[in-house]
Parts: sequence; C-alpha cells; structure tokens
Amino acid sequence: MLNKDLLDILVCPQCKGPVRLTEAADGLVCEKCRLVYEIRDDIPVMLIDEARSLEG
Repeated sequence: MLNKDLLDILVCPQCKGPVRLTEAADGLVCEKCRLVYEIRDDIPVMLIDEARSLEG
C-alpha cells in the first residue's frame, strides 16, 4: 500500500495534475489525461509510455 504522504505529493507526469488511487489500489488515475499508472511492488510506475488508457 502506498504511503499517504507519498500519494499526496504525486502528480501526473504528463499534465502535472492530481492523481488518485484506483478502487483496487493497483494504480494511480489521472482524470484529465484519462491515464492509469500501474503500481508494481508498492512502487508507482509514473512513466507516460507505460501508462494505460482509462477505460470507460
């Protein structure tokens, strides 16, 4: 699980906007860019090239 302090300072690398934890706590969502950044081994992978599109 991500530390709340870390979650509070993380931003989307593309637009610098806020990110939120997914419901399953397996990624970080940027609503503006419609991207999900995966969390692997409790480390967020904040690489634009590895982000996936937000479904829906």
